[in-house]
Parts: sequence; C-alpha cells; structure tokens
Amino acid sequence: MKIIFEKYNPKWINDFENIKNELLELIGFVNPRIEHIGSTSVEGLSAKPIIDILVGVSSEENLEEPIIPLTNNNYIYYERFNREMPYRRFFIKHKINPIIFSLPQIITEKDKIVESTEERSSRLAHIHIMPINSEHWIRHIAFRDYLKTHPHIKNQYQSLKELLSNKEWTDGNEYNTAKNHFIKTEENKAINWYQEKSSL
Repeated sequence: MKIIFEKYNPKWINDFENIKNELLELIGFVNPRIEHIGSTSVEGLSAKPIIDILVGVSSEENLEEPIIPLTNNNYIYYERFNREMPYRRFFIKHKINPIIFSLPQIITEKDKIVESTEERSSRLAHIHIMPINSEHWIRHIAFRDYLKTHPHIKNQYQSLKELLSNKEWTDGNEYNTAKNHFIKTEENKAINWYQEKSSL
C-alpha cells in the first residue's frame, strides 16, 4: 500500500478545534488538556490527513475513565495496544459511522482486523490519551514545537516523508518504522531544547 499525503491544509486546525470541543463535551469530567500534535499541527508539513490529538489526564489512574463515553459515541478503542504502551489509551474517530466497517467498539489482541483502504481513508483523528507531563507527553509536545521553530529540521522531515511516500508498505506500522530513526534522533534534540526552554 502507498501512504497518501496531502499538502498542508489550514482546515486541519478547524478539524482539531471541532474534535477538541466534542471531546470536552464527552470527557470534560476528567479535566483534560487537549493538544494538536503530529504533522497536521505544523504549518507547511504535508501529512496523512488524520488529526493527531493528545489528551492529557492527571495520572494513569484516570486512563480508563474516558473509554465508555468515547466508545458510546463511535470512537473505536484499540485496547490491543495497551500491553505495548500501558501508559496510553488509543482511539480512532472516523468521518462516518464505523459500523459499516464491521469494527467492534473495542479492538482487543484477539481480534483479527485487516486494515482496508476504505477504513483508513475514513479516519478523521487518532486520539492518544496519557498522563499529562509524563515523558511521553513531553516527547510529543517537544517534537511538535521543535519542528515549528526549526524550519531546517521541518524541511528535512518533509523531504523524508516525500521520499517514503513513493514506496509500497505492508501497513502504516511499516511506514512508521521507516521514519523512526529520524524521529528518534530529532526527538532527543527536541526534548533537550524543550526542557532548557522551560527552565528559563
């Protein structure tokens, strides 16, 4: 499969704000901090047109609380990733009711799910819920802000994405692995930069 990118679209900011407002209605009781992350949050970057949203909760004890309100409102919960990433709860919001893809509300390790082009193209947002100010929260925020304030790094990342978009991939995870070296290298720099900036 090819990973389809779109040129930066200011509409992505509006998409984020709309989903943020919906999330505040559904899970406002956990007092979340909601941030737009990923390539769609960085002006000038091309991206898969899926909005990455980081939702911060007070502690790991609060991670389970949003599950029922979100799954009751057509967010698909990927419980299958909890073993690998116990600090995060991951949800997908689709542009249409995901029932047409025969997806369960909660996808476990036992579920045999085959990604389809139709399902992926209908994804509107990926929701990542984790404790606020945890190392993983900081990693996402730092990388976003680093790309926004370091144009030469943003341009390098854009060039890499363009190169990888010309290749065939088994799935999205294989594509993400191909980006991993660049991201990890720059994330480490971003975290150091972010922490130094925050301490001033």
